[in-house]
Amino acid sequence: MSDAKNLLVLHESAAGYALFEVVSFDEIGALLEGAMDAITDLGKFSRAIKLKAFQPFESAEDALSNINAVSEHSCTDSLHNFLEMNLPKIKKKKEGKAPSFALGVIDPAFATAIADGLPGLSCRSDETVREIIRGCRVHLTHFVKGLGDGSQQQAQLGLGHSYSRGKIKFNPARSDNMIIQSIALLDQMDKDLNTFAMRVREWYSWHFPELKDLVKDNYMYARCAAFIQDKRTLCATSAGQATSEDGEDGGESAEDKLPGLVEIIGDEDVANAVMAAARHSMGMDCSAVDMVNIVNFTQRMVKLAEYRKQLAAYLTDKMSIVAPNLSTLIGDTVAARLISKAGR
Repeated sequence: MSDAKNLLVLHESAAGYALFEVVSFDEIGALLEGAMDAITDLGKFSRAIKLKAFQPFESAEDALSNINAVSEHSCTDSLHNFLEMNLPKIKKKKEGKAPSFALGVIDPAFATAIADGLPGLSCRSDETVREIIRGCRVHLTHFVKGLGDGSQQQAQLGLGHSYSRGKIKFNPARSDNMIIQSIALLDQMDKDLNTFAMRVREWYSWHFPELKDLVKDNYMYARCAAFIQDKRTLCATSAGQATSEDGEDGGESAEDKLPGLVEIIGDEDVANAVMAAARHSMGMDCSAVDMVNIVNFTQRMVKLAEYRKQLAAYLTDKMSIVAPNLSTLIGDTVAARLISKAGR
């Protein structure tokens, strides 16, 4: 199994560190050569493996700090002292002579960290060690009597919750997560706004079809529709308000509407063209209830477009903090998409 004469195995559990010794290499070899479930046979496994030492964690905080160190491939002082106290005396390796014992560790990187902390220690991490540790984990309550009656499960549950909370709270990529969500929402809003803009154009064009030829921009068109509402309000003169076919007043005068249109469109000539088109419009008249529904939907589309601008500004600020150089080179949006692809 190994060039070393003896093999000891380190198992990190939620309750503490356990050190096992392989006392029968022949028995272990027979278990490993047999079926996969042979290692779970307590009778056979207990003849080949003996518990050499067990060190429980002093508190939940101690357990969390040790498991964090293990996950980061770091050997803590507690583990160092435990191994130094319970392992056989480490002798300097001589050329051509096998070490007196080897320590089996489940993770190769963690094994390297332990070997660096204990000069001269021979560590190994292979399939044989992983199968032995699997058996140690299954039969741990048999070897350590104090872990029975659900104590082991309780320790695992408490440590699992603490470890998960710590990983989420101290996630170094939390800023990247905000960027990933923002760019995903931005892309989704672009699709939705395009769909809503086409719906606004189609719906409002039944009432005022000439407006879509004069105002091409979707956002500007929606703002104009929400501002104009009933086109008859653009037909009023300064001398008096236009009246509808049923004799009701048409609303505000043209002089009241013109400054608002100029502000939205940004071109006085286009605004005057819109007012002139309203006087000769071929569109159908809408009832008050129909117009309320059209305007409500249009106003919501405008607010969604305004929020889209705010979200884009937020993403720009976030990218200037997280990846300023990348944003300068390829732009905020493309840089955010690269982070999104890399983070998934």
